[in-house]
Amino acid sequence: MRSNVPGGIRVVATTGVGDRLAEAPLRHGEHPEVVLGRAGWAIDAPAFADLADDGALELGYLVRALDGAHPRREGPARDAGVADDEVGEPHQRVAAYAVVTSDRGVLLTQFNSQTHVAGDWGLPGGGLDVGEPPTTGVHREVWEETGQRIVLGGLLTVQSQHWVGRAPAGGLEDFHAVRIVYAATCPEPTETVVHDVGGTTSDARWVSRPELVDYPLSSSWRRLDDLLRMAGEGQQGHGSDAP
Repeated sequence: MRSNVPGGIRVVATTGVGDRLAEAPLRHGEHPEVVLGRAGWAIDAPAFADLADDGALELGYLVRALDGAHPRREGPARDAGVADDEVGEPHQRVAAYAVVTSDRGVLLTQFNSQTHVAGDWGLPGGGLDVGEPPTTGVHREVWEETGQRIVLGGLLTVQSQHWVGRAPAGGLEDFHAVRIVYAATCPEPTETVVHDVGGTTSDARWVSRPELVDYPLSSSWRRLDDLLRMAGEGQQGHGSDAP
């Protein structure tokens, strides 16, 4: 399996004071909710996303005892035109993104023709480099795609999505996307600049809240309103300085 986290992903159940209650590997295509459910825990909120000393990416969650049926693993979705008997190459990609706000609005990026969603908009961010902590990766990606320097807030969510489809180059992939999403602010917003020439970003813009409805969002980010609400609540606390 191809992966940009060769040390693998580990899901950790934790308490508010940092005690580790359980841990287990996140295998290809799985969701953390299912993994911790098997161990008897229900997820309340994400707690951390850090590289461990052994090279694994640890996804920590605040949990409570599971009361009811265990969540079940579902089979992957399939893109249109992909038959049920077609088998793709397993590919797991971990990426970090930020919901960036400033007095100029919300920071969005537009996908180009190297993707299947050309013209749609989403959040700045992208795949981690091998051995790169998520917080370092999100700072790098925001700068490369928009030219902005940010201050990170809290961890908002971790998405886990599994599907079989065609890569932009044409090959069939059994794709597992793990997206780590942070809140962030930009104290000194500037005109956007796409530094990552040759990447998948065609444009970047500051968009006012009322204008967001005019921007078609990719399926991964259609619940942006929920993320903005969570980010606003999280900014009541403290953030982490940019590196």
